[in-house]
Amino acid sequence: MRTARQWARDLTMGVRFAFGGGREGWTRALLTAVGVGLGVALLLLTTAVPNVLAVRDAREQARADHTFSQPHRPKADNTLVVADANTTYGERDVRGRLLEPEGPKAPLPPGVDRLPAAGEMVVSPALKDLLTSSDGKLLRERLPYRIAGTIAEQGLVGSHELAYYAGAKGLAPRIDNSRVARIVAFGEKVPGQTSERMDPVLILLVLVVFTVLLMPVAVFIAAAVRFGGERRDRRLAALRLVGSDSRMTRRIAAGEALGGSLLGLVLGTVFFLIGRQAAGSVEVLGTSVFPSYLNPSPALAVLVAVAVPAASVLVTLFALRGVVIEPLGVVRTAKPARRRLWWRLLLPLGGLAMLYPMVGQGRENGDFNQYLVTGGVLLLLVGVTALLPWIVEAVVARLGGGGVAWQLAVRRLQLSSGTAARMVNGIAVAVAGAIALQMLFAGVEGDYTEATGKDLRRAQMQVHLGVDGGGGGGDAGERFRATKGVRTVTQLSMGSLSDRRKNPEQSTSITVGDCAALRELAALPSCRDGDVFELTGAEYDDSASALVKPGRTLYLDPSYDEDPGREIPWTVPRGGVREAASVDGLLGFKADGLLLTPGALPKGAGGASGSALDSALDSAVSSEIYLRLDRSVPDAAEYVRNTAARVDPLADAMTWTATRESEKFTAIRQGLFVGAACVLALIGASLLVSQLEQLRERRKLLSSLVAFGTRRRTLGLSVLWQTAIPIALGLLLASVVGLTLGTVLLRMSAAKVRVDWPSVLSMTGIGAGVVLTVTLLSLPPLARLMRADGLRTE
Repeated sequence: MRTARQWARDLTMGVRFAFGGGREGWTRALLTAVGVGLGVALLLLTTAVPNVLAVRDAREQARADHTFSQPHRPKADNTLVVADANTTYGERDVRGRLLEPEGPKAPLPPGVDRLPAAGEMVVSPALKDLLTSSDGKLLRERLPYRIAGTIAEQGLVGSHELAYYAGAKGLAPRIDNSRVARIVAFGEKVPGQTSERMDPVLILLVLVVFTVLLMPVAVFIAAAVRFGGERRDRRLAALRLVGSDSRMTRRIAAGEALGGSLLGLVLGTVFFLIGRQAAGSVEVLGTSVFPSYLNPSPALAVLVAVAVPAASVLVTLFALRGVVIEPLGVVRTAKPARRRLWWRLLLPLGGLAMLYPMVGQGRENGDFNQYLVTGGVLLLLVGVTALLPWIVEAVVARLGGGGVAWQLAVRRLQLSSGTAARMVNGIAVAVAGAIALQMLFAGVEGDYTEATGKDLRRAQMQVHLGVDGGGGGGDAGERFRATKGVRTVTQLSMGSLSDRRKNPEQSTSITVGDCAALRELAALPSCRDGDVFELTGAEYDDSASALVKPGRTLYLDPSYDEDPGREIPWTVPRGGVREAASVDGLLGFKADGLLLTPGALPKGAGGASGSALDSALDSAVSSEIYLRLDRSVPDAAEYVRNTAARVDPLADAMTWTATRESEKFTAIRQGLFVGAACVLALIGASLLVSQLEQLRERRKLLSSLVAFGTRRRTLGLSVLWQTAIPIALGLLLASVVGLTLGTVLLRMSAAKVRVDWPSVLSMTGIGAGVVLTVTLLSLPPLARLMRADGLRTE
């Protein structure tokens, strides 16, 4: 009990010293508080991430309509027909829905107080701003609805989301389309819908990303509570002179650090609230949030509030273990004892030992042990902070003569290598983690990226009109040919044929197009309108040969048990069909089934004259239009999307890419980029505060050197050398640790180990660039600190 009272008394006295030392004390406390506050703000933002994800998921689920998987239900006074009308503008996705109420009790989407009438739409604030600006001119042509209101926050997942609900008519006949459905409520769960189990390797990525991003924050907070260490120790010597013992002195020092950290908690909360409000006005990599999302978990916020002050006390006590504070001064002038290496090596070795049992596990053997993963990565990164001071001390002790600036820098590092190492510890940890993550992402990227098989030389966009394509399939090809920026148009229509009208046992696919279009799929011996071809050499055999007997009646768009079709009869030509070899075509694979020219279609299902398809065929097949664009025309893709919207508001205009990446993998990588940007901002700000604190500590020394004739340019170069030497050693150590950790993580995920040297060099370059920028920003304050008034004392 007595010990607790002593601790409380001494810590309280230290807090009073922290804020009762006049301008000098307040400056020191404020520097510590700013450094701690920046870290606390980022920690609070991190603790809010689970709530951000939960709220975004909840709002996405609350407005879900599941147009692709709704059960069949009859029309009623509480039903609403919803059509998916998503589009893309530039690089941004636009979420769109067409709504047709079928009764007065039709459900309202979240954030909408009334359903828009036909020809009206309600839009998100961001979409309204875009449509009313000059940048949204082409999108305004695509959405020819009158803006009747805005969607409230509860109906959106982000402050910058582009979304709209538009009123429409005539949607009910198209309910069989996968993009149109009849619903009774938004957010209802569809029977049979199950949540997908997350990939173990993706979970590993998430764990490593959080650990790597938070570790530099902890390092910077630990460094910030040690600001003003040299002057603090001299003040503590005065306390020894008036009678305090060494233990009491250390507790008072811990109290000073505690005072700065408590003020840092206050500033951190202020920084967090400012950042929280600013978060609603920015969009990063297509992701935005509302300020209300950023509510830290109460338990995690309390943990931060308790852990930061406790850590400041422990770090200060740990830092003073090797400092002898006597009544007449601080023993720093004597050569300090050499740092021991053996225990520093135990940390990364222990991390490797924790990760080793999971080597080779991959995604097939269950989830990775999250505690071993987190602990192993932490120990490896903490090993950087432990090894760097030893490496800096060992290297600078062997550095010799050179220019005056070099000698000043080397001597300063030899006297206080620990301070220099602490300054770059955070950047070294961040670079090590970034290198490991880059290796892991590059190593497993192939598992989450697949080739689409699209030949981008033959087409760059595809427009899917679907069954019941709004009646625009007949002249769609001509309308796209007249579109600005379109070079060539290939129109194909797909459907199926069966030998029975009910419950077909055998069926084959058909592709309808003119001769030029069909040559994209097969090597045709000759072709004229009215010909029919059977494809050979396809990857899959759908038994077309058994169906296409001369004179046999087959049915276009047959009916299945619960899927009624239009059952348009078609008779196989008496002369039979000719064979054509399938080739790798626009579809990305070898097509099978039958190829039909429009003249071979049944009467009333396509017309026997010309290449245009009539509305009857539109109701039985889905149309695909492949477009080759003129890349020299700006916004060519936007002109195509506008034409597609005029042909059919539900048309799906897709831009082709050579590869397709997993959405979850992409989301994790985007989260890494956002987090890395925040951490880099923290690194830069904290390094600048640390550099200014060190220069302030040396103000009298710098002024003295200038008074004795040292050139200001020489002192500026010495500051650069004092930064360059530790950062070079830190980045070298970070590269080694990062490569080691990356190799182990790749082994754990059963991926091929390869070093992405460009990424390694880019990460080290970014780290060096941050430090160089901070050093250059500190040169103007350095020039002011070298003035003669720095020799004044009180």
